[in-house]
Amino acid sequence: MMMSATGSSNIFWHECPVGKVDRQKLLNQQGCVVWITGLSGSGKSTLACSLDRELHSKGKLSYILDGDNVRHGLNKNLGFKPEDRTENIRRVGEVAKLFADAGLICIASLISPYRDDRDACRAMLQDPNFVFMNMPLEVCEGRDPKGLYKLARAGKIKGFTGIDDPYEPPLNCEIEIKQKDGVCPAPSEMAVQVVSYLDQKGFLQA
Repeated sequence: MMMSATGSSNIFWHECPVGKVDRQKLLNQQGCVVWITGLSGSGKSTLACSLDRELHSKGKLSYILDGDNVRHGLNKNLGFKPEDRTENIRRVGEVAKLFADAGLICIASLISPYRDDRDACRAMLQDPNFVFMNMPLEVCEGRDPKGLYKLARAGKIKGFTGIDDPYEPPLNCEIEIKQKDGVCPAPSEMAVQVVSYLDQKGFLQA
């Protein structure tokens, strides 16, 4: 029996007879996490939804953990201070780990700006697959779908990633998506790229 990671002597991990391999056989896929990181406006949510749709069309079960959506419930008590951002990523990482253990392809779409936080998630997850939306700040700010860059430039939002809070680009990621000849790839093209990677790695079969 494994003792709790908290160090408590009266909490133990309880093993069940139906395990991850059994669930994967049922779903005919392998549970894993696709973690999409990048600046606000870089296309993370667009890719996540397109990827989810592409997987669904292939009969694969996936679920999106969106950075904004989780702050409506699971992480609604967290702000945007560095320590809150770290806890936000930790919690999502733990939930993503559970989804992967359930046999699902979990798509986590978050800015996740700090390298240490992403590395902690990578160490936590059994099958992490990081996708870096490597889009220039000027492109993301030009899109500004939520009007947040404008507010940050006006000083109405403090600690906004890319403006007055850093985004630390990944040093190691499985997939990097960027402009080609100054043109951003279409959502379907990005999704096919990720699905092809997952297929090559064997995640789309049990």
